[in-house]
Parts: sequence; structure tokens; C-alpha cells
Amino acid sequence: MNALALVTPGMLLAFGAVLLVAAFRPQHARLADALGVLGDTLPADEAEEAASGLDRLGRWWLDRRPWTVPPALDRQLQLRGRTLRRHAGIKLAGALAGLLLPLLIGVALWALTGAAPILPLLVSLVLAVVGFVLPDVLLRAEGRTTSEDATEALLVYFDLVTLERLANQSATQALHAAASLSDVAIFATIRSALDRARLEQKMPYGELRDVGRQLELPALVDLADVMRLDESGASLSGTLRARVKELRDAHLTTMKVHASAESERMTLFMVVPSLVFGLFFLVPPLLTLMTNG
Repeated sequence: MNALALVTPGMLLAFGAVLLVAAFRPQHARLADALGVLGDTLPADEAEEAASGLDRLGRWWLDRRPWTVPPALDRQLQLRGRTLRRHAGIKLAGALAGLLLPLLIGVALWALTGAAPILPLLVSLVLAVVGFVLPDVLLRAEGRTTSEDATEALLVYFDLVTLERLANQSATQALHAAASLSDVAIFATIRSALDRARLEQKMPYGELRDVGRQLELPALVDLADVMRLDESGASLSGTLRARVKELRDAHLTTMKVHASAESERMTLFMVVPSLVFGLFFLVPPLLTLMTNG
């Protein structure tokens, strides 16, 4: 036991030194990853957001460890309005908190008892890994809720576009005016797509379709298809209202299906207490039969 107490701290210190060297060693990104990073478009206000501590921490990490975001994670970040730098900063902050908190507790115990405990060192490594991975897990766990919130916000955007059209705005003017009325994530993404199309001096419908496919929001693709009818001189107000009604009915049906599934899962927890209560009456007769046999 004494030998283990002497060897374990040295092993942990050596392992920590290896991790520090690996973290600060310059990494050469693959060509595909570098091209993927160059192809990413950053929000216009990211320079202002980078003033916060989490964004600076995330930028420091990404500058040293190039990271190509998987499409699923990139979709969730865009729907939540969170930049990659902020997400990396949250992951690093969680890892540092998990690493330092048990160590501080261990130092406090060492100061009070005079004995150097080994358990806080082991716990700190485990919590550091958990703190680094937990933001990704929470982001994926809230994926369905995030998609539902984005769909509801998009339906509100439909209504705003319809009102702008009723105010005799053109299709492009209605899209820009409606997108400027809110700062939620989906509205900001639509504004970025519209501004990009305006700078490229082309109609915004293609950009909206691309954003709808990228974020897996079919309603946005439908909006782009409906608004494209303005080029042929068709009346859009009635078409928009009819399409919004159809999309709201479909969204309501989906919510009802999810609610029914949740209710069915809850019935299991309602049955378990009844089974346990029934066992109280079945166990004594069964024990009696086994004893007499």
C-alpha cells in the first residue's frame, strides 16, 4: 500500500505532463479540415462577442487546435445561435472546473489532516473529461427541443412576411423587414443569408433554400419556393397564409405525436408501483407454498 501511494502520484504527474505537451504542441491540420474552416462563414458580430472571456478562451484553443465541426453539431450550434468559439470556451471552462475543483478539495484536506489524499487526483482527471464532453452531450440531448423552437420561430417569421406583403412591400423587402424584427437565432441566420444574397447582387431565394436544407428546416425551403412566385407576378398573400396554416397544422400534429409518445413512456412508471404493491400480497403465499413443499 505504501509503494502504491508513492508510485501513483508520480504516474499522475507524468500523465499530466504528457497531456500538457500534447495540448500545446503545434498541430498541422489536414488539407480537408483547413479548407472546411476557410469555407465556414462567421457571423458579422462575432468580433464583438469575442470580447467575452469564454469567446477569448475558445479562440485561443481553436487557434492552437484546429477543429472541423461535424454537420450535426454545426446545425445545433446555428439553431441555438452559439458560435464555435463560445462552444469551445464552454468545453474548456467545464474541463478546467472539473480538473481544479477536486484538487482544491484535496489541498484543503491535506492542509487540515496533513495526509495527501490520492482520490482527488483521480477524480479530477475523470471530471475534466466529463466537463469537456458534457456540453456536446447536452447539445445533442436538446436537439429535438431546439428544432421545435426553431420551427415555431420560423412560423412566426412566415406571419411577419405575410403582414409585410399586405403592407404592399415587395417579396425581397418583406423578407428583409420581417427578419429584422427579432434577434433569435433563426432570424439572425436568415438575416445573414439575405445580406449575403444582397452583397452578391442576386435574389435571396437560393440562399434561403440552402439554409433550410443545411438546418433541416423544410418550412424555410417552402417559404423560398412560395416567395419565388413573386417573379411570375402571382399574388403571394393568400398563398402564404394557406401555406402557413398547413405548416402549423403539421407542426401541431408532430407535437401531439411526441406528447403521446411521452405519455406512453410515463405509463411504465405508473405500472411499476402497482407491481411492487401486488408483490406484497403474492410473496407471503408463495413463501408458504415453498415452505410446505
